[in-house]
This record gives sequence, C-alpha cells and structure tokens, in this order.
Amino acid sequence: MSVVKDIVAPNLDVLFVGYNPGTKSGSSGHHFAGPGNLFWALLADSGLTGHRLRPEQDREILAWRLGITNIVDRVTPGSQDLNGDELIEGAHRLHRKIHRLAPKLVTFLGKDIYRAYAQSPKSSVMAWGLQHNSDSGVLYYVAPNPSRRSTLPYDLRLRYFREVKNLVIWGTEPILEGYPRQFEKSIATVRKYDTLWTGAE
Repeated sequence: MSVVKDIVAPNLDVLFVGYNPGTKSGSSGHHFAGPGNLFWALLADSGLTGHRLRPEQDREILAWRLGITNIVDRVTPGSQDLNGDELIEGAHRLHRKIHRLAPKLVTFLGKDIYRAYAQSPKSSVMAWGLQHNSDSGVLYYVAPNPSRRSTLPYDLRLRYFREVKNLVIWGTEPILEGYPRQFEKSIATVRKYDTLWTGAE
C-alpha cells in the first residue's frame, strides 16, 4: 500500500478532513480514488474548483487554496475497521495540524468524523453545516460524506458544498442586500434540508 500524503499548506481557504484512506486510495497514493467517489465531482459542481479533477491530480487543488487530510492515516477497507485508540490519537494530531496550518474553514466529511475530532458521543445529535464552536478563529463545518455508500441525494450533498463555497467568499454573516435573490433562496433551502436530514449521517 502507498502512503496517502496530506495535501496541505498554511492559510488555506478550506481544509477537507476525511476518515482514512480506503484500499483504492492506498494502492494509488491519491485521495478519494475509490470507484464512484463523488468528492471531485462535488468540488467542481459547487465551484470550489474550476473544473473536475481526477484523483491522480489531487495535488492541484492547492491552486484553489483547498487541502485534504484524514483523521487517521491507516489504510483500511472501511472506516468501521478503525479502533477507538486510533481515532483519539488521530483527533489530537488533527488538532495540532489545524493549529499549525490555520485554515479559514475546516470541513469534516461526515458527522462521525467531527464527533471523533470533538470527542463527542456517537449518539450526540448534530446538524449538517457550520458548527457553533471554533478554534482560534478557525471555523468548523460538517458536510455529507462523498462516498456513494451514503444514502443522501447528490443534490443535497452539493448544496452543502456550495455553502462551503459561499462561506469562503462571504464569511459567516454575508450582507444579503444587493446580492442576487438566488443566493438568499439557496441559504433558505439548505436550512430546510438541514432540518429534514439532521439525523442522517
């Protein structure tokens, strides 16, 4: 198995955090390389990247001030193969990494990833989107996992990736007056789906 290296730099706009590399990523050495993984499509369709990248082009996302890391580095067939000690150790390491790199926004690709990072119980209720706590000015955001195993519709996942894009551009309190009505409608729709899918992982 290849080592799947972090793609990071100081002061990124967004640092995406996955669970751990899957077997396809482990064999290729590239992030989100699994068959049918939607990560690269979501980046392009949301406007976070200017075009759709292939997994082997993963390092090119730095051109858009985006980065990728994982809470655990070990390659496994699935996240269910990770143990509690690995997650605790990974969470501590991720805290240090975020403090060192100081990205504008950290986007956790799944609720359980953020729960592990925040050391919250697996049973804790959590909404998608921007989280209330932050660390030294770094914002935390929870987006749906891009794996095809997820039951969430693609359009719903895309809405959250678009909100990530909006946060990068306008911050947490955009002045909506003067902006297109479409943006206001997008925010309202995301909030509606957030309520409907709060329990979905």
